[in-house]
Amino acid sequence: MASAHVDDAHQDGPDLVEQAFQQASYSMSVFDIEQRYRRLNDVAGQVMGVEEAALIGRVFPYGVPEDVDWRGTLQALKDVAATGKPAHYESFTRAPSGIREHAWNLELWPVRDASGEVCAVGMAGFDSSEQHWARQRLAVLDEAAVSIGTSLDLDRTAQELADLVVPRFADFASVDLLEAVMRGDEPAEAGPDGDVVLRRLAHASGTEWEPGAVLGLGATDTYPPYSPPARALRTGETVLSRSGAADFDRWIASAPERAERLRGTVVTSMVAVPLIARGTTLGVAVLLRTRADVFNEDDFVLAKELASRAALCVDNARRYTRERSTALALQESLLPRGPSRQSAVDVASRYLPTDSRAGVGGDWFDVIPLSGARVGLVVGDVVGHGIQASATMGRLRTAVQTLADVDLPPDELLAHLDDLVLRLAADDDSDPSDARIGAGATGATCLYAVYDPVSRELTVASAGHPPPVLVLPDGDTRVVDVAVGPVLGVGGLPFETTESRLPEGTLVALFTDGLVEATAERDADLGIALLARTLATGDTGRYAGTHTGTGTETVPVSLEDRCDQVLSALLPKHPADDVALVLARTRALDAAHVRVWDLPADFEVVAEARRRAVAQLEEWGLDEAAFVTELVVSELVTNAIRYGADPIQLRLIHDRTLICEVSDGSSTSPHLRRARISDEGGRGLLLVAQLTTSWGTRHTRNGKTIWAEQALT
Repeated sequence: MASAHVDDAHQDGPDLVEQAFQQASYSMSVFDIEQRYRRLNDVAGQVMGVEEAALIGRVFPYGVPEDVDWRGTLQALKDVAATGKPAHYESFTRAPSGIREHAWNLELWPVRDASGEVCAVGMAGFDSSEQHWARQRLAVLDEAAVSIGTSLDLDRTAQELADLVVPRFADFASVDLLEAVMRGDEPAEAGPDGDVVLRRLAHASGTEWEPGAVLGLGATDTYPPYSPPARALRTGETVLSRSGAADFDRWIASAPERAERLRGTVVTSMVAVPLIARGTTLGVAVLLRTRADVFNEDDFVLAKELASRAALCVDNARRYTRERSTALALQESLLPRGPSRQSAVDVASRYLPTDSRAGVGGDWFDVIPLSGARVGLVVGDVVGHGIQASATMGRLRTAVQTLADVDLPPDELLAHLDDLVLRLAADDDSDPSDARIGAGATGATCLYAVYDPVSRELTVASAGHPPPVLVLPDGDTRVVDVAVGPVLGVGGLPFETTESRLPEGTLVALFTDGLVEATAERDADLGIALLARTLATGDTGRYAGTHTGTGTETVPVSLEDRCDQVLSALLPKHPADDVALVLARTRALDAAHVRVWDLPADFEVVAEARRRAVAQLEEWGLDEAAFVTELVVSELVTNAIRYGADPIQLRLIHDRTLICEVSDGSSTSPHLRRARISDEGGRGLLLVAQLTTSWGTRHTRNGKTIWAEQALT
């Protein structure tokens, strides 16, 4: 019994306490009130990298390297010694004996003597690095969820990834994509031994040293198959490398500029992470460290997770780029190209697609030459965005051109266009009887205007579209008071026309709502008023005279420049909707280039009509057109007398072409027919069609007009 008592006393004595102190699994140290080392356990000695005997009696921070932050720990020791109160202190620095940064939780408490005075300070250091890095990784992933992929722009998405990882995770980061991805295409798989061409989208550096900047943003570089980026792309796995590795040094040496930039710098570790989304390899992210703390297994996992999230955003941007490029190419192929072949107006136009996520819209415009030297001006807007909107826009534009070709008045043209939209909606709807429900997907607005340079009349009809803005030659502005009808696709409601007589040189502005409603603070009325002011202040020129060269003429401001002025004044940097703008400056045909004769319904007047027409051609200096004109006048006047009704009128127009028109009071249209050998007639219109460049019929309120057009040499 005595022996057992002695053993218990020995185990509970100072030796047991000493053993517990020395063998503790965390760092424990004791300092006097002057911050001199008094005791260190084994773990503390390992952390310091100095034996206890070399530190006893020395003042902290003796033994701590200069690059280790010790000021907070020293202040905590002083505070506990002075106040006698325990303290908790957290620091993030490397251990004096190590190279990797650690997170430390330090517990400090006062040690009192028998009289209760503070005679020492005890300190226990807990290495919480794993928990700290786990929290940091979660924080990075959480930030990645909201900071990567904020837009559908490839460059911006790549830069967001680079900015996220530097400097908290790497000293340098670059993001390179395959060339096909930049175009929105599916990338082809690289061969096992082939070079890989990548385009630099983004890079970031946490220091002034920036080796990747040797390759500028947007530049391409060829990566040999042994290089870490090429290996990562080929294998689909993360590749680790560092200075001194054979493949790494060989790759750096293959690019003299990069080798020069890296001279004297030690790359402690580098990871090349492939960007893979939906089974498709898009590019590679390269992360590089020059710090002593190299990438470890946890860093690999984080890098792969970040790359996976970024790759998904990049692929979304790629798909958006492909769809946007397709829609834009489709839309551009459907919009007018180059100047229109007409002389009624001078025209300049702009189409500006939105760069928002909604994609390319269905805005369109057109300038359509019409008979009688007239011109049709069209602007429209299809509901929605993307390829579907562009395709619908193309169908509507084709329909407008077809309907305009038969010279329908603006209100009738919109009525036929309204029927077409209803049919399109019915085709897309599962229930054809409920076509109006589907119309929401293919609805559109449209404005159609016809300008006649002879009468100088502008006839306008609108289907839910903003009215044109006019700038008169004297600088006054006004909005055409057009009766705005329902949007296309409603059906069953009529459209109305508005006629305005314009002075020559009037500026007519047609546009889509994306121009006047470009900001949330601006409604359509405010936008139209701003457009009118911009057009008025930008016009310093004024017409006097005609395009035929008579009179004097002051050259106006270029319409191309006026378009740019309007877009600059009304649009923000990143418009939220597509914009179409058409500026047309009216011209007029003076009386000297138009001759009109009223004819009685008598066959004897046909010869007189031919004589008058030939005489007028001689006056205009167009003798070479006399033969064909005689035949056209004879045929058209004869048909009007035989099949038409009073009043009959012959009109010749000398413009860029020679136009012959015969009007009568009947609405019956002639048509071509193939005469039999035994027929004495029926060949006149066939000859007219063969000898002229074009001919046709347009209906008027009081009948019809048959016209034929000849090219002039």
